[in-house]
Amino acid sequence: MRYSRVCLHGFGYELPPEEVSSREIETRLAPLYERLKLPPGRLELMTGIRSRRFWHPGTRPSRGAALAGHKAIAASMVDPARIGCLIFTSVSRDMMEPATAAFVHRELGLPPRCQVFDLSNACLGFLNGMIMVANMIELGQVEAGLVVAGETAEELVESTIRHLLADRTLTRRSIKPLFASLTIGSGAVALVLSARELADTGHYLVAASCRANTGYNDLCQGGQNAEQGTLMSTDSEVLLDKGVETAAACWRDFRQELPWDAAATDRFFCHQVGRAHARRLFATLGLDPARNFETLPELGNVGSVSAPVTMALGIERGALQAGQRAALLGIGSGINSLMVGVQW
Repeated sequence: MRYSRVCLHGFGYELPPEEVSSREIETRLAPLYERLKLPPGRLELMTGIRSRRFWHPGTRPSRGAALAGHKAIAASMVDPARIGCLIFTSVSRDMMEPATAAFVHRELGLPPRCQVFDLSNACLGFLNGMIMVANMIELGQVEAGLVVAGETAEELVESTIRHLLADRTLTRRSIKPLFASLTIGSGAVALVLSARELADTGHYLVAASCRANTGYNDLCQGGQNAEQGTLMSTDSEVLLDKGVETAAACWRDFRQELPWDAAATDRFFCHQVGRAHARRLFATLGLDPARNFETLPELGNVGSVSAPVTMALGIERGALQAGQRAALLGIGSGINSLMVGVQW
């Protein structure tokens, strides 16, 4: 997929107020650690995550998404009345029905002719949303669109901690599928995209590619039940192998789509899972890890928010300058991989 008309405007993001360290989580899990003789510091050592952010109790995904959306619109060159599509892209949702996008739309006061819907694809939802809006702009269906995401990890982390403490049959081996849930954090991000003819920012969406490898859709699965709350089971080792394998195939496609030499990409902003994941990904794809901007140690895995909020913070901190080239790289459970090229 190549694009010639799509401009990116400034990101808006909202980081939750509560910072929770990996050490704090391990303190709560002290009975489990003592029973299984697990060394303190294991969580940060294995993942590279020092902390993650949580919302105040009761905060809905739409609330974070709306806060980020307000900031993105304010930072853009686009009149909100010209926004023809709003897509909410998180794993987290306010409720089964109506679409969480409906709550964000009302909060932002967007026009009634604006298309409003949710799009869900695990941790790749925001990148899928960018492509969806970009396609609509290329086809002339809308002049501008807004992509938002608001992840709320609190229930998953709390349910996982409760389960780890309550189930006395757990062993060092059987806790592994649950530990990945302790890396998850909360956050929100938003981005306005427009046609060049409406508002030319000089920042362009250039190309994208995607790959599906759904023969491995059982490696990371989550859901809710009345007794245990929200839980997720992740085969981290196999997911790492198959995820990077899928990303490698996606990267080959991406290099064919890009009108520039992929080796000349100045910055990479990735969906972040853990330290081992990043090392394996860059080694397999033959990329320079020094060009990877990361927020993993401070934010953890923020689901669909992860890659775009990392790019937002990278721009804010001067890691990506005007005229440079960037790639957003994502791997999501399913397994799916998606890559987006940006001329900033």
